[in-house]
Amino acid sequence: MLRWLTSFLVPTSSPDTALQPAAAATQIAVSQGEPLVLASVMRDAHGLPVFDWPAVSEWVSHLPDPEEQAQAWRLAERAWFDHLCLALGPDFRVREQGTALLLSNLDSVVAKAMLDYIHKSVQRILQVLEGVAEIPPWGHDLVIVFQDKESYYRYVAHYYPDEGEYAESSGMYIQAGCGHFVTMADNLQALEPIIVHELTHAYVHHLPLPTWLDEGLAVNTEQRLSPTAGTRPDLSKMHARHQSFWNAERIQSFWNGQSFLQTGLSNELSYDLARLLVGHLAADWNAFRPFVLQAHQQDGGAQAASDCLDIALGALVCALLDRESSPDWEPTPALSMSDLSVGSSASRHALDR
Repeated sequence: MLRWLTSFLVPTSSPDTALQPAAAATQIAVSQGEPLVLASVMRDAHGLPVFDWPAVSEWVSHLPDPEEQAQAWRLAERAWFDHLCLALGPDFRVREQGTALLLSNLDSVVAKAMLDYIHKSVQRILQVLEGVAEIPPWGHDLVIVFQDKESYYRYVAHYYPDEGEYAESSGMYIQAGCGHFVTMADNLQALEPIIVHELTHAYVHHLPLPTWLDEGLAVNTEQRLSPTAGTRPDLSKMHARHQSFWNAERIQSFWNGQSFLQTGLSNELSYDLARLLVGHLAADWNAFRPFVLQAHQQDGGAQAASDCLDIALGALVCALLDRESSPDWEPTPALSMSDLSVGSSASRHALDR
């Protein structure tokens, strides 16, 4: 499955028809309503331009026609990519295919292969997550491939609090008013599973999923559609690590999503526990699908699990870890983490490890 990228690493003589924009739009206008002056919604992300997407959404909402609203949103996304393209340097290009917009400095053949793979992955994700995943009604699948880890982290730092230590990643899906998928080009072989993982996040984002369920769906879909990606852990050793790590206190950070943003063992074991839970629950898809559609981040999916699957999530985790069941392991109702979904486990995709 990885050959789609590695086979194109040798330069070719094929001409690159994608051109960097000579200039980016200064405003967006549709046939009805006032134009949007982009300077009024432009913000700085450590030297890179981002839009104030809630302000863009407010402008779009005043357009009377739904089709024009969708068109205006697409134009805003493209204008943002053009501005970002110019800021990243002369080697960067914006390419479009199907639902995807790709911003990168990848070789034209590699970029075309990536766009083809995105298109195929969209169709396969919709099949694998039938009745759960759906194409967003507005906009593109936005993909930014930064040249290196420095520019990648410079950009994503904009979406984190100023203080704190966070897990490394090589790709993530960011929902900050305008969902987009970011990764880096340091290791092209890692892109295929990351694409599947992040597209899965994008296509279930319409649901208020707990982080563990969101990540579990993404990891399992990634492994199903990119089965050759990465190495599988020793199951007996991983089981022992789970048993020694999780307790009644730490499991609450799993249910509310905090453990996925922590560094080290907590991050690694959170992704793997999410994989185990979703893999177990999804064995009966007809029962699992209503659970996913009802599950909510505010209670970690506990009520949906009781209603749709007739199980208690804490008791299920205890059973998977060969522990005696305890009420302390059940999710405590609380708001989950922010809309930032760190979409790649540091233990699986981080380029520094």
